[in-house]
Amino acid sequence: MYTGQCLCGDVQFEYDGPLGPVALCHCSQCRRAHGSAFSASAPVQKVRFRFVSGQDQVREFESRPGKYRAFCPRCGSQLYSRLDAIPGILRLRVGAINEPLGKKAAQHVYVGSKSDWFDITDNLPQYDKTERTNDPN
Repeated sequence: MYTGQCLCGDVQFEYDGPLGPVALCHCSQCRRAHGSAFSASAPVQKVRFRFVSGQDQVREFESRPGKYRAFCPRCGSQLYSRLDAIPGILRLRVGAINEPLGKKAAQHVYVGSKSDWFDITDNLPQYDKTERTNDPN
């Protein structure tokens, strides 16, 4: 069981299932949304995710047709993203999880649009797009 919350604590959630591979996304939308060089997220099964509190406060922003980014409107914390094309999967922002993940990042995605002020210095695989073959069972 994983628990998590936004920065202010108004939104709290639980996830009782496996985390898919942690991806570090370098696309311009993730950089802008997180104010950082990349975002860190893992695919999770929507049916095993539930809000403990604050669900009515969560807002979703359609960042491109069919892609939604969920956040707390009070503190701005990113919580997850979802795609209409993959309705059973959320991409949970792993920085919002309270417990240790027990896994390391698996890959860098959208590296073709990464910032010029950050250098990738690890040996993780790098992809120009997102690999969608490793979603959780």
